[in-house]
Amino acid sequence: MSAASYRRRTVGVVSALIMAVCGPLTVSSVAQAQVQAEAVAQKSQPVSQAPAAAAAAPAAAKGKHSVVTWGASADRQSAGPADRSYRLIVRTSVGGTNMQIRLSNAFGENPVTFASAYAGLQKQGAELVRGSNRQLSFGGAASVTVPAGETVLSDPLPGKLAAQSNLVVSLYVTGAQGPTTGHGMAMQTSYATAGDHAAEEGAAAWTDPMGSWYWLDAVNVETSASIGSVVALGDSITDGWQSSTDLNRRWPDYLSRRLQAADTPVKGVANEGISGNKVLQDGAGQSALNRLQRDVLSQSGVRTVFLFEGVNDIKGESGATAKDMIDGYRKIIDRAHAAGKCVVGSTIAPFKGWYEWNAAAESVRLEINEFVRNSGELDAVTDFDKILRSPYDHERISPFFDNGDHLHPNDVGMGAMADAVDIGSLASC
Repeated sequence: MSAASYRRRTVGVVSALIMAVCGPLTVSSVAQAQVQAEAVAQKSQPVSQAPAAAAAAPAAAKGKHSVVTWGASADRQSAGPADRSYRLIVRTSVGGTNMQIRLSNAFGENPVTFASAYAGLQKQGAELVRGSNRQLSFGGAASVTVPAGETVLSDPLPGKLAAQSNLVVSLYVTGAQGPTTGHGMAMQTSYATAGDHAAEEGAAAWTDPMGSWYWLDAVNVETSASIGSVVALGDSITDGWQSSTDLNRRWPDYLSRRLQAADTPVKGVANEGISGNKVLQDGAGQSALNRLQRDVLSQSGVRTVFLFEGVNDIKGESGATAKDMIDGYRKIIDRAHAAGKCVVGSTIAPFKGWYEWNAAAESVRLEINEFVRNSGELDAVTDFDKILRSPYDHERISPFFDNGDHLHPNDVGMGAMADAVDIGSLASC
């Protein structure tokens, strides 16, 4: 498919945030506060036998398919001790049935053994809704060993998982040596503890709060074959740096709530932002080019890639030129199109006042933004530059949206970004 055949659509600002309606099994933390609720889920039977590798997911029911409802970019983390449990709290986007989790050992140097894994719903903190914690299996077994560099998908867990739920995945890890795989800056409190406490629904044993997600890099649900997801590929602004912890106020979170309330086939959102990430070079995580397949194109049910990245490539004395950046964007666009995905792109937001801003970087930013707006190579464009910039100085973020460092938006700015996305553009091809 040639670039000329793709339709470019500029987008405007939607004036208000729309909160999604939670499904009957949801125990959720909405953007304003934690909400406590009761839900009932039938316990699964324990399983035995532990294969060293996971079986592939079974075919979805007729007219249905698997869609990613949550995702977080995998990266290399510090060594994790064995004989430890991790309680990871994540926020679903689209609802569905037959939930599966994906565990990643992409950056490990040794196999890692998950002796048990459970999924439940959060009540508050590390406490789960009574009766919601259910055991997961892998190829029919309760445990699984994931080789270095590999991922594993759990068996489908029967039952419904509502949109906008606070899902809790509890892992008991018995074999973990060397670097772990995870997402360092979660903007969400999760928990850890010594020993095996994955099956417990109470909070008493979970004494170690933490701000990272380990090993879990995707959650899928089965839903109508007409429903798809959008993956946000980005850096710290997409990752949610400086947004409110535990309140799901990253711009993809706001977008997710809009999508649930809208008449659109794109309902799922996976946030694949990494703080400090670059398009062209590895550093804070693998570059966008090098992680595109694993973090984006390999996710289930992806319909659209939302590309918003580049400020880390051009700030300071990086030496990256506009041509370098445009070439990188084109490679991402071409690979996504070859995989049958739409690509929505955004301009780079202003950052004058950030300590690494300089006139040369500003010149490169403007040239890149001209390409994004006018090349016609993207299927649609969201102009975050115009949304976030000060009306009095277009090189600066508006004080109303600035968290104080002159680069990262505050919660209000995150909401404005999500409002600026033309929902129709996410399903434009």
